[in-house]
Amino acid sequence: MGPLVTLAYSGGLDTSAIVPWLKETYGARVLCYVANVGQGEDDLAGVEQKAVRSGAVECVVDDLRERFVEGFVFPTLRAGAVYARSYLLGTAMARPVIAAGQVAAARAAGATHLSHGCTGKGNDQVRFELTFQALAPDLTVIAPWREWAFRGREDLLAFLRERRIPVKASQEQPYSRDQNLWHCSTEGGIVEDPGAAPSPDVFLLTADPTAAPNEPEEVTIAFEQGTPVALDAAPLAPVALLERLNELAGAHGVGRADVVEDRLVGMKSRGVYETPGGTVLRAAHRELEQLVLDRRTLALKDQLAPRYADLVYEGRWWTTERDALDALISVTQQRVTGAVRVRLFKGTVTVMSRRSPFSLYSSQHATFGADEVYDQADAAGFINLFGLPVRIAAEVANRPNRLMEVA
Repeated sequence: MGPLVTLAYSGGLDTSAIVPWLKETYGARVLCYVANVGQGEDDLAGVEQKAVRSGAVECVVDDLRERFVEGFVFPTLRAGAVYARSYLLGTAMARPVIAAGQVAAARAAGATHLSHGCTGKGNDQVRFELTFQALAPDLTVIAPWREWAFRGREDLLAFLRERRIPVKASQEQPYSRDQNLWHCSTEGGIVEDPGAAPSPDVFLLTADPTAAPNEPEEVTIAFEQGTPVALDAAPLAPVALLERLNELAGAHGVGRADVVEDRLVGMKSRGVYETPGGTVLRAAHRELEQLVLDRRTLALKDQLAPRYADLVYEGRWWTTERDALDALISVTQQRVTGAVRVRLFKGTVTVMSRRSPFSLYSSQHATFGADEVYDQADAAGFINLFGLPVRIAAEVANRPNRLMEVA
């Protein structure tokens, strides 16, 4: 009897081919593992039957939506992490939670091997396998794209046709997509040409901003210690909140990002990302931080955010570094509580108002009118001390050159 291999399975072209390939190449029994991270009912419909038709002994579907949003999305949001200036890390955040669930399923079934459908060109192979190394270093990893002779989707389609295994993919459907509660990414096809604009069929979650409603819509997001907890004063659980905000923002064309990024393996790639609810949450969270955090703390967070983004992008989730960063960020979020009202209109998010019981904004100090708390004469002494290094440097520069006298 061959080894029991737990495969991260989506039901798409690659993993549909991997099931029979594992059986034929390794004599394996294949347990398919499907993680529901919000990819949609269409992607999950009939996935268990599809896996068994492909030759799997069993298919496990695991609902990880709540864990994904609470444990991965919201910490990354609180960190302010953005990769390549505009990518909100939707795929990168999902891989560690999927891989961790896969390891748990493998342990429960007594599997000795883990497998995935990531190509040897991409980032996901690293994200999956760093999780495997952190949580299951004793299990053997099989990465078919780094072993088999297939060179592209045409070869995979032919392989499946020979075995009479049905699959929806075709040569006329060139896109590679990844969708979850946070975003949808699209690669392949016309997207591979950075000089070409994405065609309308690239977008799934967002309306064309030019065709979006002509009337704006406003929504208020409430936060507690940096975590979104309510929309328009109605408390919502994390999954429901994100689903509702995706719906609202997507209808107004909010959240599109066309990104040329640097993959971890060294090449540049292009992806089109739709993150409607996440784009709104990021704008609101940043504005609330601006209201309640002092200048130096904000500067520290802005310095750490790219480091956190790199960590997530590179799959280094299960590390002491992330634990340390999360501990620091948690301190900065203790007073990030309040509400931010935003306007959604034709692909834009505009902050309309912000309020917090911990606001550092003092109208008495900032007013241009009369006040009783600020003595403007104090500014003279402040400027003299603040500008002291500048004044001394200028005096030195204006001195006669007495180098010879000193010598």
